[in-house]
Amino acid sequence: MQGYDEPVYLISVVANMLSIHPQTLRQYEREGLVEPSRTQGRMRLYSQGDIDRMKLILRLTRDMGVNLAGVDVVLRLREQMESMEEEIEQLRNELCGVNRNGSVPVGKAIVKKSHYDIVIFEE
Repeated sequence: MQGYDEPVYLISVVANMLSIHPQTLRQYEREGLVEPSRTQGRMRLYSQGDIDRMKLILRLTRDMGVNLAGVDVVLRLREQMESMEEEIEQLRNELCGVNRNGSVPVGKAIVKKSHYDIVIFEE
């Protein structure tokens, strides 16, 4: 069984699977929308993840009329959202580590103890 991100498909196979011309795949690569792996002989190899990404690109361009510059923006925003969702999940997991009484363990505390003098001036 092949891994989701393991490159296994040649450009001709992917073009046939997606019913597009191989030149379209090369264009997507030139635009930076997809980055297939390369063999030592410089042949492009696509993973299932690459294919799913190209399906999204085709959906945006064909069905929604988005140009390639717009596709790039959409894909970047999507990646940022996924990154933020991962960060939120990490922060949620850290919150689960807070003691039952609501205090944070000393090693995880952000606030430092400090000493302030308050001076009041009268007029």
